[in-house]
Amino acid sequence: MQIILLDKILNLGTLGDVVKVKDGYARNFLIPSGRARRATEANKAEFAAKRAELEKAAAAKLAEAQAQGEKLSGTSIKLTQKAGVDGRLFGSVTNHDVAEELNKLGYKVAKSQVRMPNGPIKVVGDSTVSVALHTDVVVEIGVTVYGESA
Repeated sequence: MQIILLDKILNLGTLGDVVKVKDGYARNFLIPSGRARRATEANKAEFAAKRAELEKAAAAKLAEAQAQGEKLSGTSIKLTQKAGVDGRLFGSVTNHDVAEELNKLGYKVAKSQVRMPNGPIKVVGDSTVSVALHTDVVVEIGVTVYGESA
C-alpha cells in the first residue's frame, strides 16, 4: 500500500515521503495513529496544501524534545529492588520502572521511550539506559540499582 508519511518514522522515511508498506502495517498502525495517510490524489493535494503547517509542527516537536533531552541528559536515577546475597535481583528492573521513576522526578517519559539494549536489569549495580524522546533525540541516563534483603 502506498502511503504519505505525516511524521518522521525510523527506518521508513521523513515527513512527506510517499512509501510502500505492507497493508496491515498501514491499516493497523500508521493510519490509526495519525502518522500516515493513503497516497490517493486527493490526499496528496491536501498534504501539499498543509505541508508548511505540518513541517512547522514537526519542528516544534523536535525543539521540545531537544529541550527535554538537554535537561534529561546526565540524569541518574536510583532504584531499590529485592536481591539475594550474590547481587542478583529476584525480579528485574524494566523500562516501566525506569519511566515511572523519571515521571516522579518530573520528566514526562512513556515506558515505550525507554530503551534497554541488553534487556531488563537483573543485577545490583550501575547501568546505562537510552531514552528516545524523538526519532532524532536519544539521551543516555544512568540507573543505579540497590539491593534490598528479602
